[in-house]
Amino acid sequence: MKKIAVALIALMSLAGTAQAQTVKDLLESLRVKWNTPTEPFKMIGNVYYVGTNGLASYLITSPQGHILVDTVMPEATSQIKANIEKLGFKLTDIKYLVNTHAHIDHTGGLAEMKQASGAQMVAGEADKPLLEGGYYPGAQEDDALKFPPVKVDRTVREGDKVTAGDVTLTARETPGHSPGCTSWEFAVKDGDATRSVLIFCSGTVALNRLVPNPTYSGIVADYRKTFARAKDMKVDVLLAPHPEMYKMAEKRAKLSDGAPNPFVNPGEFNDYAATLEKAFEDALAKQTAAAQEKKG
Repeated sequence: MKKIAVALIALMSLAGTAQAQTVKDLLESLRVKWNTPTEPFKMIGNVYYVGTNGLASYLITSPQGHILVDTVMPEATSQIKANIEKLGFKLTDIKYLVNTHAHIDHTGGLAEMKQASGAQMVAGEADKPLLEGGYYPGAQEDDALKFPPVKVDRTVREGDKVTAGDVTLTARETPGHSPGCTSWEFAVKDGDATRSVLIFCSGTVALNRLVPNPTYSGIVADYRKTFARAKDMKVDVLLAPHPEMYKMAEKRAKLSDGAPNPFVNPGEFNDYAATLEKAFEDALAKQTAAAQEKKG
């Protein structure tokens, strides 16, 4: 996965049709894992995993209605629908569709899910034009990265809340990976304990250009803002759009009645964010050096 991400970064420096075609080919190879089905399951409290084997989607339930965080690739949206129903929940009980960031692998099914559920669409303010345009920032003409546009009913900034019944998600602005990259913080009951959960948007560089022609203006400052904010965040349960980011499969295998929940791991988020910050600074240095070399 890391090797492919690095390759994609390099490909963004190429031009024209060759770039788009190559990115398309690499995305096709990722689709194999991303679209592989997996059984839905209860993670902790009222939080359920309803995504695919390679892409996460979370259903957070309440008696008064549910919140669905992120979807998957457009062609795999039917898996989310089936997983929700397999767990005994109804699509029409979803009150809010909430997005972490406007990239095809996490937005591909939002339009379809909105139509099926009648839910309101909520996203970070700076990602609204991307969601409603169905494109990747800085690569509007790249068909490989386009997704079905979805109307955003409400935008959020730092500290804004989305509530369904007794569930309240708080928006935490963590930009960089996308301009409106939003992490979602909330509490869940774990036996007699209350745990803080964070669905972290992302902090990887991935396809983004940092210099000299950035994916969007202010991207470097945004990443650094996110990493600074992460240092002060206290998180018991880390979740994310890609299951490998928090070792989902490994933790899922350890789930057992009566045993401590393996998804509870205080400090994991801060350690993970620190590794992302180093990877970002390394990528910035490499992109800067490459730009200087090209400039001569």
